[in-house]
Amino acid sequence: MRGKYRKVLVMFGLSTVLLSGCASGLQDMLKSPVVELNAVRLVALDFNSQTFALSFDVANPNSFALPIKAVSYGVKLNGQSFASGETASAFTVAANGTSQFAISVDLDLLQTAPKLLSIVRQSVREEVTYELDGQLALDIPLMPPVAFRDSGNIRLSSPSR
Repeated sequence: MRGKYRKVLVMFGLSTVLLSGCASGLQDMLKSPVVELNAVRLVALDFNSQTFALSFDVANPNSFALPIKAVSYGVKLNGQSFASGETASAFTVAANGTSQFAISVDLDLLQTAPKLLSIVRQSVREEVTYELDGQLALDIPLMPPVAFRDSGNIRLSSPSR
C-alpha cells in the first residue's frame, strides 16, 4: 500500500514538472501581441454622466491563433487616469492577423476630476497624448496573461448628429 502511494506521488510530481515545462516552453515561443488604442468616441452625454467607446486594434505576430478570454486595461490621457478595468471580451486573433475590440466607459461628471474634464474637452479640438497598458488573458491552459503597453496621440470624436 505504501509503495502505491509513493508511486502516485512520484507520478504526480513528474506530471507537474512536465506540464510546467510545457507552459514555460509555450510562453517562451509566444511573441507579445501589439495592442493600440485607435479611437475614443463620446457615445452619450447627459447631466450626470458621459459614456465613451474605446476601440482597440490587436496584432498577433505569432504563427498560431491567440484565443483571448479577457482584457484588463488602463488608459491615461495627458498623464491623467481616464479609464481602467477588465472586460470578459472573448475573441480570437488569427495567426499573423489583426482583430479589434471595444469597451464602453461611463464617467460620473460629479466625481470626475475637473482636470480630466478639461483634457476631454481639449481632445475634441486637438490630439492629446495617451498611455495604454494592460494584460490579455489567453484561453490557453497554463498560459499566464500577456502584458501590453502603447502610447501615442489621439483625438476624441463626438457622436454623429
